[in-house]
Amino acid sequence: MERETSQLYAENGKYEEMLAQYNTSLNDEEVKAAVAKLIDEKVPQNDTLEVKKLLFNCIDLTTLKTTDSEESVLKFTEKVNDFEDKYPDLKPVAAICVYPCFAQIVSQSLEVEEVGIACVSAGFPSSQTFPEIKVAETALALKDGATEIDIVISVGKFLSGDYEGMCDEIEELKETCGEHHMKVILETGALGSCANIKKASLLAMYSGADFIKTSTGKQEPAATPEAAYVMCQSIKEYYAQTGRKVGFKPAGGINCVRDAIIYYTIVKEILGEEWLSNQSFRLGTSRLANLLLSEILGENVKFF
Repeated sequence: MERETSQLYAENGKYEEMLAQYNTSLNDEEVKAAVAKLIDEKVPQNDTLEVKKLLFNCIDLTTLKTTDSEESVLKFTEKVNDFEDKYPDLKPVAAICVYPCFAQIVSQSLEVEEVGIACVSAGFPSSQTFPEIKVAETALALKDGATEIDIVISVGKFLSGDYEGMCDEIEELKETCGEHHMKVILETGALGSCANIKKASLLAMYSGADFIKTSTGKQEPAATPEAAYVMCQSIKEYYAQTGRKVGFKPAGGINCVRDAIIYYTIVKEILGEEWLSNQSFRLGTSRLANLLLSEILGENVKFF
């Protein structure tokens, strides 16, 4: 049986206390208007070659298909290896992102030291499995060579008000990750409001997230500028309150270079230049790599 609201509130005491330190009563229409104004005024000035090169270096080059195989993931990884020889003047992508069962093959074949190995884990994309399996899957991915882990919050727990249940899982998974970066996916399209996105952002950071990430890419809507705006504001306020710097990763639905520039602009305007490197800013995508390369090189490129 579901726990009574009063019992949940009692169990959530420290989380409610933390959330009370922030303004989580956001108006969706006001956020939408602020984002539209920011895009209109600031995006054009960031449509530059240098910004596009930086964006390329912030990509988590992702393959999360049902049809992925050891052979296809090996070819995917070899493309990243070949990039260094083909384009020696450009920095590579930030990481290769795969399912946990492919961590070993990427680890064994990746030759570019500065490229990380990110694995989605812990019951991705729904997060609907036993906590013990989430921990085991994460530990196995790290054992096989993953250097970064992307997990999904228990959206059902969050929406039903079980903050303790959601946060306990994040804390346990961060303990499993140790020094390895853990990106926490909020699945913002399922959260229903900007207020919920802010609460989920704060709870994820409070529980140990090194990055907060918009979406799995498996549900619509995926990343949106409005979600990014709220998440970056949350990161800014959390940093001011705690001194802990958390990264930001939009993912899902990044279909063109302008989309990426919009997210860059939001990060720049809200969080500042300090966040504009792949240590604090990532883009989860596969299609964007060739699009950015084409604009950087001034010709149609289909390298990846």
